[in-house]
Amino acid sequence: MLPIQLFRQEKERVLAGLEKKNFSETELVDKIIEIDEQRRHIQAENDSILAQTNAASKNIGKLMATGDKEGAEKIKAEVSQNKEKTKELTAQLHELEQQLHDNLVKLPNIPHDSVPAGNSENDNEVVRENGTTPDLSEQKKPHWELTEQYNLIDFEMGNKITGSGFPVYINKGARLQRALINYFLNYNIDAGYQEFYPPYLVNEDSAYGTGQLPDKEGQMYHTQDGFYLIPTAEVPLTNIHRDTIIKGEDIPVKMTGFTPCFRREAGSYGKDVRGLNRVHQFDKVEIVQIVDPAKSYEVLDEMVAHVEKLVQSLGLQYRILRLCGGDTSFASALTFDFEVYSAAQERWLEVSSVSNFENFQTNRMKIRYRDENNKAQLAHSLNGSSLALPRIMACIIENFQTPEGIKVPEVLQPYFGGNIIN
Repeated sequence: MLPIQLFRQEKERVLAGLEKKNFSETELVDKIIEIDEQRRHIQAENDSILAQTNAASKNIGKLMATGDKEGAEKIKAEVSQNKEKTKELTAQLHELEQQLHDNLVKLPNIPHDSVPAGNSENDNEVVRENGTTPDLSEQKKPHWELTEQYNLIDFEMGNKITGSGFPVYINKGARLQRALINYFLNYNIDAGYQEFYPPYLVNEDSAYGTGQLPDKEGQMYHTQDGFYLIPTAEVPLTNIHRDTIIKGEDIPVKMTGFTPCFRREAGSYGKDVRGLNRVHQFDKVEIVQIVDPAKSYEVLDEMVAHVEKLVQSLGLQYRILRLCGGDTSFASALTFDFEVYSAAQERWLEVSSVSNFENFQTNRMKIRYRDENNKAQLAHSLNGSSLALPRIMACIIENFQTPEGIKVPEVLQPYFGGNIIN
């Protein structure tokens, strides 16, 4: 949620940012400013009456002590009227604050100045590309054929148990999945991230705090008890510090965790969603940082470099994209996407997003830290996929296929317990 001060001080920047994100309801900006002005006017009036009431109340005792009962009773009547007035004004304030909140949560975060304009993924900026395309034989197969050939994943079994988009990993497929998770976690822990194993269900406050609600309610699974299945570990991890003030010496906070992720992916269909390309349940290792605002973009660069080295270690061809305004998420100020190249499908597959949310999430969650003057300030939050497993698994299976079997990347061999799937 954007701080209200931003609307008072930088209205044009807010409007320009909303335009870059292709947000059409810009009339909300003037509405928010108008409600805020009403709220501040009533707050000032209420504060003035309260000050008068406090001063008058002190005089009642003095008048009673001097025997001026008539004067004391007159002031009592005034105090009583003032209390009724402040009661009315307080009710108006609560109503205006609720209106202000209800309108603020509709607005996305303002993009960073470096975010390119554009409406779709075609407008994203390629920052850099690395690696070489593997030279596969003419008999190359996509992963959904290879996983059946080597009995690694059963999509039909998942369809029977649950429905489309819920694959069942089997034998060496399950072992490769577990190897990836353990390798990713250890890689993050070695870089100073503290491991957490959070719940898979969160309450409405948690989903609201990270910006999933009200923006992505239709994409989330939810229960009759009011819980939501997490779309990413970012949600429970960041909410660990909701409504807390972090000590200055404990900044930055670095967290990592593995969880399954659940996404409805409503409206997804066609050849681009076959196999592991788009599923409703998948595993992902996440990294989250809560940092000093002055250092958040330096930290973003560090997190991008961290994920880049991880992808490099797997021996996959990849590219990094700076997302355009129209492709940047509701809560993000700046996002870099990682894509790996599937040589069998001959297309790029997204495997990670690394984002800086600035104080958009921390304002919702009231995550603050003590600065050098011991004053509580809103922190900045960042997160990244390190990594999402389905498309990484797909690319490893496809890009390392040989007539003898599927080679296992060297860094995974100690975790997998072998160097080939055959």
